[in-house]
Amino acid sequence: MHAASRPYRPAWWLPDPHSATLWGRLGRREPAPAMRLERWDTPDGDFLEIARLDSPEGAAAPRLLLFHGLEGGMHSHYARAMFREAGQRGWAADLLLFRTCGTETNRLPRSYHSGETTDPLWVVQQISRQFPDAPLGLMGVSLGGNALCKLLGEYGNVLPAQVVGAVAMSVPFDLARASRHIGRGFGLIYEKFFLKSLIPKALAKIDRHPELAPLRRVQNARTLWEFDDAFTAPLHGFRDAVDYYARASSLPYLARIQLPTLLLNAVDDPFLPADVLDEVRGAVRENDQVEVEFPARGGHVGFTAGRRPWNPWYYGEWRAAEFLAARMQRFVRAEVA
Repeated sequence: MHAASRPYRPAWWLPDPHSATLWGRLGRREPAPAMRLERWDTPDGDFLEIARLDSPEGAAAPRLLLFHGLEGGMHSHYARAMFREAGQRGWAADLLLFRTCGTETNRLPRSYHSGETTDPLWVVQQISRQFPDAPLGLMGVSLGGNALCKLLGEYGNVLPAQVVGAVAMSVPFDLARASRHIGRGFGLIYEKFFLKSLIPKALAKIDRHPELAPLRRVQNARTLWEFDDAFTAPLHGFRDAVDYYARASSLPYLARIQLPTLLLNAVDDPFLPADVLDEVRGAVRENDQVEVEFPARGGHVGFTAGRRPWNPWYYGEWRAAEFLAARMQRFVRAEVA
């Protein structure tokens, strides 16, 4: 493990996992970057939306591709923060908006889920074709981090040469244990927050595609497990939530990652039992491509530092950019040589 050049000291004024997690949504102020939206038609007759930040450095400028979390998108504080980090470094940046998370619902019945890797892989390939001289760093957050880790384990041998490194932050490596854990105690607030948007979107999709009528029982879901059992799993070809979680979890894929990758999770993440991180360490112990950084505190997609609440510093996004920047520089030096 390589120490960061600037150490992380968790903010004393966010003393517990929930305040560290909720600060990102309730207290953090990230201005909207000057991103533009593109719509790409997909090989299966659907479309994806990509939020893009251009670089004044031109087509060879380093690029960042970000995969967001559950019900995330252009509004997510971490997405805005990573675009800010990219812009300050002269990079271009792209945010893949998963199906149903863009400005309008997608055409086909399929949606997105934690183990869906075909759209991310296709977007990686498209960007690499568009910018063949630009090093490309990948980042996934929460659900997007799980999808990224699974993608790296599944398709690491076919990724374009421009892909130089990856960062996965606050990953729910074991989806079954994460789903059971999130709804405990105060965690109910997170579950209700997600279901508030997931269920109406699911019902709207069912209305648009009458063949999905048997999935209408999703309207009675009271937990994320029940939602995935009633909707996510059958919609995407899984037997039930147990089957979906088993086949979509990234933990079994970590040992196969062949790209320099940083896994950044807080031990106190309220979305995941801490003992899962012990299994992650064991899974990558023999893999010299994977670096783990599991600080004791930070919450879920938090990692806030700084001595004063009015002057915070956000370690997570900075650390991700630092990790990717080092790999991008090596790519550029190799190209020059």
